[in-house]
Amino acid sequence: MKTVGIVGVGLIGGSFGLALRKAGYSGTILGVSSRRSLDEALERGAIDRGATLEDAAAASDLLFLSQPISGILKTLRVLDALVRPETLVTDAGSTKRAIVEEAARSLRRCVFLGGHPMAGKELRGAAAADADLFRGRPWILTSTPDHPVAAELRKWIGLFGAREIILDAAQHDRLAAWSSHLPQLASTALASLLHDRAPDAATVAGPGLIDSTRLAMSSFDLWRDILETNQTEIAAALDAYIEKLRALKADFETEFDKGSAFARSLRERR
Repeated sequence: MKTVGIVGVGLIGGSFGLALRKAGYSGTILGVSSRRSLDEALERGAIDRGATLEDAAAASDLLFLSQPISGILKTLRVLDALVRPETLVTDAGSTKRAIVEEAARSLRRCVFLGGHPMAGKELRGAAAADADLFRGRPWILTSTPDHPVAAELRKWIGLFGAREIILDAAQHDRLAAWSSHLPQLASTALASLLHDRAPDAATVAGPGLIDSTRLAMSSFDLWRDILETNQTEIAAALDAYIEKLRALKADFETEFDKGSAFARSLRERR
């Protein structure tokens, strides 16, 4: 794997480049992004130089698509004519079914491996990139193709300190709705409720409220594509959450016990 192309050099793409370098990757890292993002990534050392999509596709052994989901889908639709047959294309999209299905329709000349590193921050851009962003975090792959670059990618994921998990696209989207998308929406709903009904609660807020509303600082621009491409699973999780709030109102003690048990088990896994 002599050359890696990162398409979308923001927080995740920039962190991928930094993680490669920290883990000992000595090849060339190309960045495809806006001028501002490329300048930030170059300053951080996440990439070696900027490139057009055409140049990166023609030169790269691995293409890492880390744009918003709509950008990944758009790139997949034009990539087949640009990419080398031996190149592996992977991605970091937060939902997988729409992306994997588009890759199956659009890519004929190379192998695609759906991926999702379950890591992030409220901050965006390569300026916030972190070589250790993936350490201890799940890195979902949708298959294990018999491809030399796929084997090498999996090696680097291990060297990042991430935990590889194999899930098909439908499994990923269902679990992500519960483990990632619902927590975001619950945090957003809580902060929005306080904004509307009790803004003065901020004067007495402790760490509990600060922790509970941390995710609410996330940008809707980032979440729009996620909500659009995983509507069914997110709706099911939200409906269940609403029912659980009703159950909590009816029986505090039982729900506290069940919630405490899950919270403890979650921390024991980490």
